[in-house]
Amino acid sequence: MESKIIENSVFLGDCKEILPNICKKTLSMIYIDPPFNTGKIQKRDRQKKGKKIETSSLLSYEDKFNNFEEFLLERIKLSIPLLKDNGSLFVHLNEKEVHYIKVALDKILGRDNFMNEIIYTWDYGGKSKKKWSCKHDNILWYVMNPKDYIFNFDEIDRIPYKAPGLVKSTSKNFEEKIKNGKIVNSVWDLGIVHTMSKENVRYPTQKPIKLLERLLKVHTNPGDIVMDFFAGSGTLGVAAKNNNRKYILIDQSKEAISVMKSRLQSC
Repeated sequence: MESKIIENSVFLGDCKEILPNICKKTLSMIYIDPPFNTGKIQKRDRQKKGKKIETSSLLSYEDKFNNFEEFLLERIKLSIPLLKDNGSLFVHLNEKEVHYIKVALDKILGRDNFMNEIIYTWDYGGKSKKKWSCKHDNILWYVMNPKDYIFNFDEIDRIPYKAPGLVKSTSKNFEEKIKNGKIVNSVWDLGIVHTMSKENVRYPTQKPIKLLERLLKVHTNPGDIVMDFFAGSGTLGVAAKNNNRKYILIDQSKEAISVMKSRLQSC
């Protein structure tokens, strides 16, 4: 593959082989939701509301690595030169791996380039009787330059105040504040992709489009290029297409490529 900017494209293959062929300093944001090294086979029956969805009847992949840290960091290192000087990297992980990857990325990118840990949480599914039920993921946010990065403050979502009475007692313009709602912080309670949701494509570990749209609006500008090199069901691409951004999606699964192409064609 010739090295060049490839906008609004979907690639099949190991990202380790594809990333070196993308132009450097062309991306405003990289978001990845890699395998979590759960040791399990992630699978989801490809059937919804009694109707078969085109592609195979079952999607699955083995989520187990001999050296997960080496596997992931090798690919992240290849992607870093593709970010613009004001670009951001988001790495979506679970509670078992995030600490190891955080320490490693601090060494690679520098501790000063770590900006935030976002907690993506939900309250669905069964509860354990043996430990605190884990209902969150961790998203690490790094920037290329901590003094110059995209952060569109006015694009941050607002949510209703849980205690509007406190706002009334401490603020002169409380009516306007209550009407506008409060700014979202680093804990994002966005739920999961519900079984009956229109966006549900029955793909293992599919994330809600609201999650990716929030990142896109705040950390990129219209017309910017974003990338996910563990693209899965292609949610980042759908969010980009719906919000006037451009995308590059990579995955080594033929089933994933089929799913994301279908979604992108229909949105």
